[in-house]
Amino acid sequence: MRRRVRRTAIVLSAGVLLAGAATTGAAAPSAPVPAGHQARQSATPVLVDCFWNSSVRPGDFILACGDGNSRLTGLRWTQWDRDTATAQGVNLVNDCKPYCAAGKFHAYEVTVRLEHPERWQRHPSLDHYTRISLTYADGRPTGYERVTTLPLWS
Repeated sequence: MRRRVRRTAIVLSAGVLLAGAATTGAAAPSAPVPAGHQARQSATPVLVDCFWNSSVRPGDFILACGDGNSRLTGLRWTQWDRDTATAQGVNLVNDCKPYCAAGKFHAYEVTVRLEHPERWQRHPSLDHYTRISLTYADGRPTGYERVTTLPLWS
């Protein structure tokens, strides 16, 4: 029970943070560049998560920031360069039956591909990937295509 309460608190906090960022992001001034990130020098693009943190080759990544009902886990990166990044992993997706809080998570083996790096407005010295493609090996969540491509937030 305690774990469920903590998980719910984290998901709700993420939703509040994301909603705040979505409503004030355009008007907010750029945040300072993180320490260690100097001028743009053909750096490797980063992946930006729900909390506006950047990373290279993360082991896990939340796809559904609002509710946490879809996440990538066990990512093993085979490529991460200037144009694309590729990994193998598992997409854990909640079936939300009969509703999301009572749903079950199902695991789907997936190949992840990140593409289309662009300058990150929050940290102009960094590029970030702006598109993710998920290619399901065998089964896939209801309503998903075998190859599902989604925009990533910036």
